[in-house]
Amino acid sequence: MNDVVEMPGGEQERSLKNVGHVSYLLHTIVAVSAVIPGVQASIALLAVAFVLDLVKKSDAEGTWQASHFAYRIRTVLWAGALYVITLPLFLALFFPGLIAWAVISIWFLYRVVRGWMNLNAGKPMEP
Repeated sequence: MNDVVEMPGGEQERSLKNVGHVSYLLHTIVAVSAVIPGVQASIALLAVAFVLDLVKKSDAEGTWQASHFAYRIRTVLWAGALYVITLPLFLALFFPGLIAWAVISIWFLYRVVRGWMNLNAGKPMEP
């Protein structure tokens, strides 16, 4: 008999971790392209990652990975809000707006890298 005994939550944990890796990869592509002048990844990549996190968030409830889904969703919402808030500055005074957007992009990249490192280490994100 070749019965494989799966530990409870083992397959689900691997699946959620794979989703986390895909989401962090998409976030990283968008974040790096936002920091490098002249390189812009499609906002569609960020939208795909965001929707993926929203859809899979309920599957992660009660696991250590739930904090990663919430963390990625919060990061995108905060970054989006900060970009919108600083948009008038960007439109009115290009250079100060560019600086503000660069700071937001670096902050976004930092959060993505920090989250991905914790996911790889199997650690939840702290609020």
